[in-house]
Amino acid sequence: MDLLTGAIGSRDDEGRSTFIVDVLVDAFSDLMAASPEGFRSKFRKMAAEPFAFYRGSACLFYADVARLDDPWVDDRTRRVWIQGDLHAENFGTYLDGDGVLVFDVNDFDEAYVAPWTWDLRRLVASVALLGWSKAFGDGDIDALNEAYLRSYLAAVRSFSGGSGEREFALTRQNTDGPIRAALQRSRERSRRALLDDLTEIEGEDRVFRAGPGVRRLDDAERAEVVAAYEAYLDTIPPARRWPDQAYAVHDVVGRSGFGIGSAGLPAYNILVEGPTEALDNDVVLSMKQAVRAAPSRVVDDPEVASWFHHHGHRTALSRRALQAHADRLLGWTALDGVGYVVAELSPYENDLDWDDLTEPRELRDVLAQLGRATARAHCVSDADAEQGLVAQQVEDAILRVVGDREDAFVADLVAFGRDYAQVVRDDHRRFVEAFRADRIPGVASTDGTMETWHG
Repeated sequence: MDLLTGAIGSRDDEGRSTFIVDVLVDAFSDLMAASPEGFRSKFRKMAAEPFAFYRGSACLFYADVARLDDPWVDDRTRRVWIQGDLHAENFGTYLDGDGVLVFDVNDFDEAYVAPWTWDLRRLVASVALLGWSKAFGDGDIDALNEAYLRSYLAAVRSFSGGSGEREFALTRQNTDGPIRAALQRSRERSRRALLDDLTEIEGEDRVFRAGPGVRRLDDAERAEVVAAYEAYLDTIPPARRWPDQAYAVHDVVGRSGFGIGSAGLPAYNILVEGPTEALDNDVVLSMKQAVRAAPSRVVDDPEVASWFHHHGHRTALSRRALQAHADRLLGWTALDGVGYVVAELSPYENDLDWDDLTEPRELRDVLAQLGRATARAHCVSDADAEQGLVAQQVEDAILRVVGDREDAFVADLVAFGRDYAQVVRDDHRRFVEAFRADRIPGVASTDGTMETWHG
């Protein structure tokens, strides 16, 4: 596997296992100390199959990819706003700040300013893993990744010389097939249904229902959370603000029970008045602790690192940069000196259902659309005056570095996706063996003891 020699070195199986454990511990030790149970659950989910392991180990991917000698990255294209965890399942629908249902990249916990190809490499490896899990042949997997990459470059070309990336979006009007079906499912949802699921009417107002993952706060903690919420209000752009009464707080609860990427992270739900006094227009906000972005662990760029007040600030600015019309309630705050990202808990967010896509031909157009969505996210970020980190026109910088070598570029990244997927499958086995043997420190054993790794 010559392509990846520079990334994974010449470690034997045991050496690679030690490297995997060391990278995971370096990335997650603080969070594991805060919630060993949450991380044991996270690692159980990662152990289920290679794709789940890949989703939960972005830090390992970047520890590898940062060592690649990447011919498609130069001084200009090494500073592009990337989504940071661009696997196949991190695309979905949302209702943008202008009230339009859009299919786009989502989940900005790992977003950062970094080399542009890192998103593409992470995506093509995920497609190779997904295709392998569906028993697609290598030729079919390569063709899907080629469709994605060529669509990405075609969209980048279409944005060059104008501002079309801000107007472009995947909506019900210009999509069909599985993506349009996902948008239609979102359209059929309602805020009323979400409110009825999470809240109940008590007296004159709604309050949160009791239930799994819901935690009532004592007076002191509630006061701290409300103070952090009030500080968040100052981060909403003035042009996006509702009248002050819309932000009146009705109820606050602690929340737990997030997915693979958010194990053990403190979070709160805040119920506010919304744009009108009608009970059906109440709004649920999520205030979730943000964590360090995986790409930031390997990017040596002090200016980028110093730009952000904390990880919540970075997460919110990243989403505003990568989405042309982000949630009008998106913002950030801090609690006990730790950054949190705040956004609406929206009923209109809906992921693409990959389980029902069982043939390569069903995925080909989907991958082409994902290529367009990725290009739009990369290229629109240079127009966000609020962040200022990406000054050049991203589309022109990308086209300049690729030049007339599109075929070579596509062949390079397709081969990377195929080869790195094999690395991940091998790493998944190594991870499972290390986890079963209690070789990962900071995660409680089944009997409640703590094991120490002597690798």
